[in-house]
Amino acid sequence: MAEADEEQTAVPLDDVDRNIIAELTKDGRISVTQVAGNVHISRAHAYTRIARLTGQGVLTKFTALVDPIKAGLKSSAYVTLKVKQHSWRELREQLRTIPEVHHIALVGGDFDVILLVRAVDNVHLRRVIFDQLQSMPGVLDTQTFLVFEDVDTR
Repeated sequence: MAEADEEQTAVPLDDVDRNIIAELTKDGRISVTQVAGNVHISRAHAYTRIARLTGQGVLTKFTALVDPIKAGLKSSAYVTLKVKQHSWRELREQLRTIPEVHHIALVGGDFDVILLVRAVDNVHLRRVIFDQLQSMPGVLDTQTFLVFEDVDTR
């Protein structure tokens, strides 16, 4: 994940780059040879493009999407946090250490941070929220929204 504190600038992408990104987004395990074939470029050209996109930080990592229910994470919630002013950097690092926190976003609006939290059951989810999140220095308030159904659009 790119650091929000670093200067974020868009990298110029052409249609070949976008097509490579689309192929890798559909299947992160696809071979470079298959990417090349699907995008209609040589294997060497695909390898060079993927290396450049990775080096420039456009492609940040290759990972697997996990079905949370099948992986035993039967309880999920979006948890919003209101935080003390100037506490974001330290709080972000603490949140990264909690294995149940699957996504962290600093946002604008009625709250400051939104988290996707996944746990084995509601008892475990309650422990994460009450014992870990609410007790963190810098957290002023939390609100929890249970997830009843999850649809990944990627």
